[in-house]
Amino acid sequence: MKQVSDTAIAAWARLMRAQQRLLERVEADLKQAQLPPLGWYDVLLELNRAEAGRLRQFELGDKVLLSKHNVSRLLDRLEAEGLVERRACEEDRRGAHVAITRAGKALLRKMWPVYERAIARHFAGRLSEAEAKQVAELMQRFAEAS
Repeated sequence: MKQVSDTAIAAWARLMRAQQRLLERVEADLKQAQLPPLGWYDVLLELNRAEAGRLRQFELGDKVLLSKHNVSRLLDRLEAEGLVERRACEEDRRGAHVAITRAGKALLRKMWPVYERAIARHFAGRLSEAEAKQVAELMQRFAEAS
């Protein structure tokens, strides 16, 4: 007994394929500009947005687009590059805060213009403002779904 229409299955497959290709194109633009991968930007952005520029690792895992098991390894790399630092958590001695450093903020500022151009070139430039609004509203339904 079929519960999902062929149209819905096609929409799902196209959404997944489009997401993968868009990310590949953005990653290629960052690489061409000799910048780190988008995941680095994602983590640094969330830390920069956070109150006091820091989050607990589990909080960061909930905010970024990466899978949670990849966050720990990425944080190790970012820390080795001096872009983030781990600080003892006063509320819970077992945990730590991850904080963005000045170097992390500088890299974020350096990456944004390339990322913004990539969004414009590969995504926004292919949509009217009304279409972009419609896509945003449709995607919000899934983001809010429990």
